[in-house]
Amino acid sequence: MRLRFVFLLILLFAGGIIWRIVQLQNIEGEKWRKASSLRYVSERTIEAVRGNIYADDGSLLATSLPKYRLGFDPLVSLSDKNRRIFDDGIEELCKKLSNFYGDKDWKDYYSMINLARHEKDRYILLNNSLIDFQDVKMMKKWPIFKEGKYKGGVVFEKVNVRYNPFGKMGFRTIGYKKDKEKVGIENSFDSQLAGVPGKGIFEKIGQGSFRPIDGGEEAIPIPGLDIHTTINVNIQDVAESSLLRALKRSGADKGCVVVMEVATGEIKAMTNLTRMRDTSNYAETYNHAVLGLTDPGSVFKLASMVALMEEWNLSNEELVETGDGKMKIGDKILEDSKTTGYGTITAQSVFEHSSNVGTAKLMLKYFGKGNEKKYYKKLHDFHLDQRLNFQLRPDAIPRISPPKKGDITGLPWNSIGYGMLLTPLQMLTFYNAIANDGKWIQPIIVKETRVADKVEDDFKLKQEVDENPICSEETLKKVRKMLEGVVERGTASNIKNDLYKIAGKTGTSQKLINGKYRKGMYYTSFIGYFPADAPKYSCVVAIDNPRGVKKEALFASDASAPVFKEIADKIYACDIQMHKLLAKDANGGVKLTSQKQIAHTSDIKAINEEFGIERKPSNEGWSVMQAENGKVHYEEHSNPKNKVPDLRGMSLRDALYVLENKGFKVSYSGFGKVKSQSIPPGVFAAKNRTIGLVLN
Repeated sequence: MRLRFVFLLILLFAGGIIWRIVQLQNIEGEKWRKASSLRYVSERTIEAVRGNIYADDGSLLATSLPKYRLGFDPLVSLSDKNRRIFDDGIEELCKKLSNFYGDKDWKDYYSMINLARHEKDRYILLNNSLIDFQDVKMMKKWPIFKEGKYKGGVVFEKVNVRYNPFGKMGFRTIGYKKDKEKVGIENSFDSQLAGVPGKGIFEKIGQGSFRPIDGGEEAIPIPGLDIHTTINVNIQDVAESSLLRALKRSGADKGCVVVMEVATGEIKAMTNLTRMRDTSNYAETYNHAVLGLTDPGSVFKLASMVALMEEWNLSNEELVETGDGKMKIGDKILEDSKTTGYGTITAQSVFEHSSNVGTAKLMLKYFGKGNEKKYYKKLHDFHLDQRLNFQLRPDAIPRISPPKKGDITGLPWNSIGYGMLLTPLQMLTFYNAIANDGKWIQPIIVKETRVADKVEDDFKLKQEVDENPICSEETLKKVRKMLEGVVERGTASNIKNDLYKIAGKTGTSQKLINGKYRKGMYYTSFIGYFPADAPKYSCVVAIDNPRGVKKEALFASDASAPVFKEIADKIYACDIQMHKLLAKDANGGVKLTSQKQIAHTSDIKAINEEFGIERKPSNEGWSVMQAENGKVHYEEHSNPKNKVPDLRGMSLRDALYVLENKGFKVSYSGFGKVKSQSIPPGVFAAKNRTIGLVLN
């Protein structure tokens, strides 16, 4: 009886198991298959290829390059046919992996792969290092891998990596996305660059990793838009190298440079360098030009002068008594940099020598006694108290606050650039308006977004432009004279040059530390434009806390202004449109030089034909041109076969052509036409001799 009972229990238990198996397979099977699929196979997002960032000439500033990680499916080799492929090639494959990556012995790779086979792992990452497409092509020829994905088990996992062809140039401006830090164009235009992600089927391979598999519905990602900037790579390179040299020379804490095209507001260069802690190295870690709010110092005096001229018709010749360079206002003492003072000088000289006392006296004379609001209204009209809404986000909000009632020090101190906070870019935009015939224009650094050649968004159409000039033509003439005077005779006379004119203003302000202005610690800047008589570029150079050997080296004239000139010189040298090719007389005609000019007859004839000049030289070869009484005369210029020719009056190009064809070597100095030659004309000279030319 007891045995029957036990047998019945066993029979019931076995029947329950059979029923449960049937239930799992047929009734609940679909439910658990879906659950398993969700656990090990899932639909995941596929990142789109990020758009490119271009310079103004189409040069690539940032792009995405495909890189790959090497994975392997060890279970592919378990079939009889594939096992033979695996056994024959695994040792050589592991040796190639060891030689290529150099991170472990080939036996370690062998053990890793065999362990994965034993544990039935469907996927292992052989190495986490990224490889390029050329490496992929090479590896596809290796043992086992050459059989492909389904027989050889090789998996190349594609990863898009951001690449900057110009390295660290404009690093903070072009920007990047790293972990939680996002800056520059990469950040501000992230939604346009990112594109639309796709979807694909991925298999879970353990430890939160997935690999793509074939099958299922897929959505192809849409690549991001291309960003076309206003940055000029040549100007950017010049700005960065010039600023870096100046910062290292002075041991400054940080600095920035922005170069803007006057007529368009396009930023051609923006560089920001900060000294790394406890080193002499500098890196782009913060955008001082856009976010660096600080007391602007004496560069703000331009705004004060424009306000005085617009509201009160101030004359450049108005006399101001600056005395011994000291002025007490309330409980504060205002001082000029010249300890003995400037005495009685004109408003023009006040600006040229950056007299704090002179500026404050003019301000109190006209905007004092209840007229303070008019001054701050003018600053508003100049856009100085308004956000630029610049394309790089975030951009700083300027802080200009009228003094409280009873504060007699606020107005004079504000007028010389203290007690307010502005960025270098905001000040540059104001100076650019002066250079741009009074027309204020919002700076931009991105012109448009594109898909191939199709423009998606034209930001020039959205650029803010004030149709009302910030000041009258009469004021423009007066303040431009002041700005040019700063370089001709004033605080920036050390950057004057004979090739082209620079107009601008120096600024040296004491640094505010813990609520107190500290002597010997300065924020220096120079803002201006060039060429002064036909402005094409405006530029700001700011250097924070230079540590010069002498006191003068701490000021803007020695710290910032020379950097401006170095940048301007190099831009001028490369921009032939700014060069003066011909001087015109008062009647608009071309001045004909009385100096003899030598040119090849074919060149003269081509030029005369282009301009419709009937009179032409009758001889062949070289001709001498000379103007007399408004007419050009020609005569043949001899070029004897075995003698040194007369090169005086020739261009360097023509002189080189003649001499090198005769077998001479040439050295030269100077610019322009040949003024003298080391071997006199008509002398017999052997080939390979060197002839020195002096140009003038």
